[in-house]
Amino acid sequence: MTTNTHHRAASSTTSRATDRPGDTSPFAVALLLRRAHWRVAGVMAEALRPLGVELRHFAVLLVLVDRGPTVQRDLAVATGSDKAGIMRVVDDLERMGLAVRRAVPGDRRVRAVEITPEGVALFDAAHVAAEPLAERLVAGLEPGESEQLTSLLTRFAHPGQGEG
Repeated sequence: MTTNTHHRAASSTTSRATDRPGDTSPFAVALLLRRAHWRVAGVMAEALRPLGVELRHFAVLLVLVDRGPTVQRDLAVATGSDKAGIMRVVDDLERMGLAVRRAVPGDRRVRAVEITPEGVALFDAAHVAAEPLAERLVAGLEPGESEQLTSLLTRFAHPGQGEG
């Protein structure tokens, strides 16, 4: 058997990373989380579409509701965006009347982004619109599994922080 033939024979029996049920590769968790993200992102986009915003807009509104007025640099970090991307999103939100930039006392160069009452109303409307879609996402789970999934993902996403 030549080395090349041996290599092909060995590789044909080697487990390949997939995101199929039962995959035991070291990439299984990451690949399954990626697939779950795509599914959830699609549902969230469906909920937001009638409201005229995209996930990137909602991500910023989420940070603003949670933290209050936030400088763009911190918004970029919190949403995983870059400086140019966050500027475009904030420009969009301002144009839609959902957020405003305000001067930061003591630093004329820095602006904090603040959610408007219209932004809060849209944020609340998004949650109402998402409720039936979110229920559809977990419809295949057994009673209690949705809460268990949320608990596990919380611990996974926020190691050492608990669930509070």
